[in-house]
This record gives sequence, structure tokens and C-alpha cells, in this order.
Amino acid sequence: MSVRAGEVYRVDWLPGTDVLHGTCHCGAEHTAEDPVAMWDWMLAHPQGHPPVHHVRGRTS
Repeated sequence: MSVRAGEVYRVDWLPGTDVLHGTCHCGAEHTAEDPVAMWDWMLAHPQGHPPVHHVRGRTS
């Protein structure tokens, strides 16, 4: 499987736990203890993670 340019996946380990916190390129977030389950979730995009819409603050 190839990843398209511009898609960034991030997985952080939560110190003091066995928990991984992942953020998909669409902004959806997920936690899991199993690294394989985490990557399965990320690479299944868009199944299981609706995109997160970021609201930008207004400037005056």
C-alpha cells in the first residue's frame, strides 16, 4: 500500500501507560494499546473516522 503525498499520520505514546494516541491526516483521533490495531485504523481511512472540521478564530 502506498501513501499519497501530503498525508501525515501521527502516533504518540502516552507516558506511564501502554496507550497509543493516533491522529489521522483527516484530523480524526483514536487510542489503542495495540500498535497493529492503531495502524489498521489509520490506514483504513476514511472508514471509521469522519473528518474533523477545524474552526478558525476570527481576527478584527
